[in-house]
Formats: sequence, structure tokens, C-alpha cells
Amino acid sequence: MGVMKKEDFLKEAIDVEEQLNSEKEELRKERSALWYILAVFLALIVVSMIIPYYGVKLDPEPNYIAKIGEVLPDEIIVGNKSREIDNKRDFLKFLDSGDEVVKQVADGVVSKSGCNGHKVCYAKALFYFVKEKDNLNYINDPPDEYVKTAKETLKSGGGDCDDFSVLLANLLQAVGISTRFVFVPGHVYVEAYLTEAIGKYKSESEWVSMDSTCEYCEFGEISISSSNKKKVYV
Repeated sequence: MGVMKKEDFLKEAIDVEEQLNSEKEELRKERSALWYILAVFLALIVVSMIIPYYGVKLDPEPNYIAKIGEVLPDEIIVGNKSREIDNKRDFLKFLDSGDEVVKQVADGVVSKSGCNGHKVCYAKALFYFVKEKDNLNYINDPPDEYVKTAKETLKSGGGDCDDFSVLLANLLQAVGISTRFVFVPGHVYVEAYLTEAIGKYKSESEWVSMDSTCEYCEFGEISISSSNKKKVYV
């Protein structure tokens, strides 16, 4: 075997170094690809956990709207309650969310709704329960207006916007949702305080409108005629 020349020795060393660098680069690429795949996998896991949770939380819908016969007690005793309406604040006299009949009906509606504890979904279930024509009928008041209690409306099976609003406010409060009455000339409806609701439902700050006697109004909507009128909140 001949003696390796200096030039050959240097060339061999350079080849070895290049091979080692090439192997290092391949190893780096493999590790980078592995980390990328791992990062994508973890991201997919996080997304799969977040999207269902927030999808339900942001805009949940009830799976079922109860029929009045499914939640109404067999016997409803209507007591004597003041119906003197001297001003709009007198409507607050009709709020009695702790009444056992109101509580039973409210709990029955939300328990059948499949809402699983979401307040927005509870509000929708109760709104559509009151709005459902098969549950309650809209009946005009006589000229000397008569406002029913929540129990009277449930027992009679109908009423006007005053009666529906009183009933809906009581049902909402019975499941822990704060409410207020909104008066426009010739009409009244309810708003619920729902911080959890998405923006498209909110009319002012965290309040969501629920007009249960507006035929074409969905959850969070009011009629055009009401939107153009001066509002008084109680």
C-alpha cells in the first residue's frame, strides 16, 4: 500500500466532515419533523376540546320545548293578589318566582329541555314555552285592563302581552335569571340579564329581549314597531 499523500489525506478528511454534517442535517430535519407532527397533534387535541365546549356555551339550543300539560300541576289555587296598576312599577307586584306552581313549571320546562345547566338555553326554553301557541293563546284584554298573575295565566291558558310578560318574568326568575319589563306605547315585553349570551341577542349591555306575543320574533328580537318607540324599563 502506498503512502497517502497530504492532499489525499485532506480530501478524505473533508469528505468525512461533509458526511458527518450531512448526517447531522438529516437528523435535525427528522427531529424538526417529529416536533412539528407532535405540535400539530397536540393542537388538534386542544381544538377538539375547546370547540365543543365553547360551541355549546356560546349559543346553546334546547332540544325540546315542553307541552303545558307535561309541566302544569293538576290543581292550581289562585289567591287574591293586588291588581292595582297605577304606574308601570306596579307590575313588580306580580313577581313571585318562589311560588310553588311557578317553580314547578319552570323546573319542568328546563329539565325537559336538555340544556344541561346553561342559562341562555334555559331562557330560550322558557321563552319558547310561553310563546308556543299550543301552550298559551293570545287573548285581548277588555278596555278596563286586567293583569293576571303567573298562576292565573297558566290556569286560564291565555292572556295578552301584560299577562305573558308577567308569566315569562316569573319563570325566568324561578331558575335564577334576572329580568326587567320593557314598556313601549301600548305594549310590554321582557328582557333577561344574560352575560353568557352572544352579542347578536343583546339589545343593550347584557340584556336580551324576549317578546313572547310577537308572532314572528325569535329569541333576542322585537318587532320593528316596538324598536322605533320610546322604551321605559322597570
